[in-house]
Amino acid sequence: MSDDQTRGRHRATDSHPAEPAGTGKTPAAQGTSFEVQGSAQIADPERGGATATQGALDGTGRTALVTGASGMLGGDVARVLLARGWKVRVFQRGLAAVAEREGVDEVLGSVDDPEAVARALDGVDDVVHLAAKVSFTGDWADFVRVNATGTRVLLCQAQNAGVHNVVFVSSPSVAHEGVSIEGAGAEPANPQTARGNYARSKAAAELLALSMDGQRELKVAAVRPHIVWGPGDTQLVERVVDRAAAGRMPDLDHGAAMIDTTYIDNASEAIVRALERIDAVHGRALVVTNGEPRPVGELVARMCAAADVPAPTFSVPGSVARFAGRVIEKVWPHVPARFRGGDDEPPMTEFLAEQMSTAHWFDQRETRELLDWTPSVSLDEGFARIAEYYRDHPRPGKHTGSVSLDRVEEVADDQRARAEDSSVASEAKDSGVTTDLQSVRDR
Repeated sequence: MSDDQTRGRHRATDSHPAEPAGTGKTPAAQGTSFEVQGSAQIADPERGGATATQGALDGTGRTALVTGASGMLGGDVARVLLARGWKVRVFQRGLAAVAEREGVDEVLGSVDDPEAVARALDGVDDVVHLAAKVSFTGDWADFVRVNATGTRVLLCQAQNAGVHNVVFVSSPSVAHEGVSIEGAGAEPANPQTARGNYARSKAAAELLALSMDGQRELKVAAVRPHIVWGPGDTQLVERVVDRAAAGRMPDLDHGAAMIDTTYIDNASEAIVRALERIDAVHGRALVVTNGEPRPVGELVARMCAAADVPAPTFSVPGSVARFAGRVIEKVWPHVPARFRGGDDEPPMTEFLAEQMSTAHWFDQRETRELLDWTPSVSLDEGFARIAEYYRDHPRPGKHTGSVSLDRVEEVADDQRARAEDSSVASEAKDSGVTTDLQSVRDR
């Protein structure tokens, strides 16, 4: 690892990380600035009432709006809200499966359309905002329109509708600067240093959302679930499995980077818990994970084993992948569809290379204390559920349905050994990453 990377790496400290401060404007990003109304009201752990012992919001008789419910996480959040007593309305551009299955109210529209948003908010008490443009590539203007402008429209209309509680679902990428994050908390979102158009636009949106906390009796909390996955996931698991099956999924730096992820049930429960605990957490950003860091090579291999496809067999240096990602991003829009192998996304981007070759795991003590919450599904149980899903939903023409949990564990052990043998893993050991994992899991 270079000296620059070592100096830039985020590490845990004895004090809580700084929270975003209201400055009147968010930093400019790629030539576009975002006006932020008012200043952020940052939660103070010493202030009266904002403690982990404060009572939870009861959803009985209340209506919650979930934006972006056609996605896996949004749909699961809607289901958890229903189970906790809320009436649920969902709002997104296309039909959401949860609306049909659970019989929830549904309004179609885009978050940047004030009239559609106003219709969706009619009679609503609480909001969970997940709608976003999520992609490794795309035009900056499109990310701004959906992620930043859409958030502004939603929050302004929520104020007009008399909504008092909003949970903004963000991402740890808003504070990722391309270097390792090891045991840190919710570092401040920064559109100037976040990597890629998605992360930059989400950083601007998060700062905007938190700046509106305290205005017109509105309470806003930001929750950053990290790398959410689960059965039926098309954003991560399916892409990994399909690319590995096609022989187009390399390990970077032997898959040694330690990464913490979030199983879908844990992510949705934590998001709803933030709404229930809004009095304790408003004005804050909280990172949510399983609290079980693993080498990225192990995570990929276990996904592949669950789907009964070969794990990656070749490794590429992270620095080479970053350079290749920059080049591919520039030429990909000009590559004819017939040469893309059925992928809309490029096989590698600079952001993806950084995510796969740098450590990012987080201190979960503050999150769990403030939310009064712990994950209900372990990493091992999550992979067992993935394997069960693929047994019940074979991949057409590829999957035999015969994968066993023993094979999942066998491949995981092999990947751990490969990571331990790599020079990158040796460096990680020297920095205390792999030798203190149990204490991280216990947090």
